[in-house]
Amino acid sequence: MRQRRWRDSGLAVLMLGPSIVILGWFVVYPLVKAMILGTQRCSPSGSCPVHGGLQQYVDAFTSTQFQDALIVTIKYALITVPIGVVLGLALAVLADKYIRGIGIFRTIFSSTVATSVAVSSVMWFFLLNPNVGVLADLLGGVFKTPGLLQGKGTALWAVSASSIWANLGFTFIVITAGLQSVPKDLYESAYVDGANGLGRFTNVTLPLISPVLLFVTVVLTARAFESFAEVDLLTQGGPKGSTTTLTYLAYGRGLPTSSDDGLRATVSVLVFFVLLILALVQFRGLEKRVHYGN
Repeated sequence: MRQRRWRDSGLAVLMLGPSIVILGWFVVYPLVKAMILGTQRCSPSGSCPVHGGLQQYVDAFTSTQFQDALIVTIKYALITVPIGVVLGLALAVLADKYIRGIGIFRTIFSSTVATSVAVSSVMWFFLLNPNVGVLADLLGGVFKTPGLLQGKGTALWAVSASSIWANLGFTFIVITAGLQSVPKDLYESAYVDGANGLGRFTNVTLPLISPVLLFVTVVLTARAFESFAEVDLLTQGGPKGSTTTLTYLAYGRGLPTSSDDGLRATVSVLVFFVLLILALVQFRGLEKRVHYGN
């Protein structure tokens, strides 16, 4: 028995070996390297002569720039995540019909998954441009000056719209897969019991796809905290820092961190731990409402 157990353990290690090597080389090693680099201050030439230790993480976290960027990122997530989940769920419910031609609508709704963030950001830049933007013309002259992307009160919403559109295909596909896994006999039983459409949706559909909704919420939150390309292409963190997210603070142009690899690593590691804590809070807080039924 013991010999068989050792043989099975050796086989398990052999099968998991490639995954462990890839995970260690591309995830664990860069994270450890970044944590070490985050304790240093580096010059533009690449040398890191100053060793600040863990105090550098404390100073970065308590700095005004980091806290402002954290607030902007939280606002960005609060805009993009709920709206993205609701829109994805609404489109998935509309497309979860077995009627002729529904495949065309499913293809249209999921098409954004094949569009890169750079392409979607450039597209939204021209749509919202106050001089040539079609969307700016449709919304009226009130958005012409200074423009949605240049207004301090509207820039974050404009960037959020681009992000929601870019992630909508992914959200739609995942939620559609969850809807199609719901047993149809449950809907029939609820219908026989007198439940109307809204009752079937709230008492059957939502509980059974709640694990999918939790997954989508966590993924969209992570994407919101990692957003960089849309901010860089649309607003460059402006106006007046109103769209400077945590990731843009770490890698954006013209910021104090842009010439210091040590500070970049510090901010990146702090973003990692913020995301880790946020994911744990989401799982702890939302898991009680998730139904893992058979």
